[in-house]
Amino acid sequence: MIQYRDDAKVTAEEAIDLYIRSTLGERRPIDNKETFEAMLKNANLTITAWDQGKLIGISRSLTDFAYVTYLADLAVDQKYQRMGIGKELIAQTQKHLGPSCMIVLLAAPKANEYYEHIGFEHNPRAWTLKN
Repeated sequence: MIQYRDDAKVTAEEAIDLYIRSTLGERRPIDNKETFEAMLKNANLTITAWDQGKLIGISRSLTDFAYVTYLADLAVDQKYQRMGIGKELIAQTQKHLGPSCMIVLLAAPKANEYYEHIGFEHNPRAWTLKN
């Protein structure tokens, strides 16, 4: 049975391994442990999914809990995809937010159809500025 937690201390090694198993590692700095440690430390809302002690999913967000939440990462081990785990990670994230707090995200190219399928509305006004 999958266990969802909002209090798990995830190590950089565990997260990097999951990101690789989910394909999100293709777009994240998996070869930079220090950056991953900072990503985990500085996210202020992280929900994890576990199967018998193994990290199989993560929702990593930055939020003010009232108006907006930026869902920075949603990763599910490929072996566990299409089982509702990503959808449940988002639902568990929403449970921690105020009633009118919206979730925004930048979708990975392969995930565009997924987010529309689970009720997200496409917004073409997203912009990025890289350092």
